[in-house]
Amino acid sequence: MAQRSTPPDGAAVEVAPAGRLCAPAALRNAEPLTALLAEHAPPEGEALELASGTGQHIAQFAKAFPGLTWQPSELDPARLASIAAWTDGMTNMRAAITLDATAQGWGAKQGAFDLILTVNLLHLIDAPAAQTLIHEAARALKPRGRLIIYGPFLRGGRTISRGDAQFHASLTAADPRIGYKDDFDVVDWLHAAQLTLLDLVEMPANNLAFIAERGS
Repeated sequence: MAQRSTPPDGAAVEVAPAGRLCAPAALRNAEPLTALLAEHAPPEGEALELASGTGQHIAQFAKAFPGLTWQPSELDPARLASIAAWTDGMTNMRAAITLDATAQGWGAKQGAFDLILTVNLLHLIDAPAAQTLIHEAARALKPRGRLIIYGPFLRGGRTISRGDAQFHASLTAADPRIGYKDDFDVVDWLHAAQLTLLDLVEMPANNLAFIAERGS
C-alpha cells in the first residue's frame, strides 16, 4: 500500500527557497523531538528516518546531533525534493532514498542502523502496515539499536481530548482502515518484533513516544 494517507489538515505549504516545503506540525514538533533524542538517541552511528516528509525534522536533527549520520527516506517525489532542499550541504546527511516503510523486505536490504525514527506516521496507515513497519525496522537495527515512534495514539482504546477525537474521526471518515492506533497494540507489536520497550514518553499536544531497543 502507499506509505501514508494525507491527513485532512496536513497540507504542506511551499516556502522560499524554491523546493522547500513547510509543515506547521513539523515546526511545532522540532523542539520536543530534539529534546527526546537528546535523552534516547545514541551519541554516534547511523540513523534512519522513515517517512521524512518535508525534511524539516531531519535537518534539525542533523544540526543537533552531528555524531549521527542521518538517512532520510520518503516515497513522494515532491517531498524528496523538499528534503534535498532542506538538507543541502549538511556533511552528516545522506541523500534521501525512496523507501516504502510499510513494504515487506526493506529491513534486510537497507543495512544496519543504530537509530530508526518515525514521526506522525502510524495514524496515517492501517494496522497491518504499522505492524510491517515495526517488524522491518527491527530487522534493520543493529544489536542494541533503538526504534523511536512518535505521534498521536489511543490510550486504552480511547482518545484523551476533544481535538484528538475530532482528528481521529476525520481520519477514519476519509479511510476507515487508518486512524489512531492503540498504545497497548503498539506495545504488543514491538514485543512481537522482538524489541524491548524501554520507555513510553508523554509528549506535548497529547502525543506519545515509544522507545524500543533490539537485543544484543
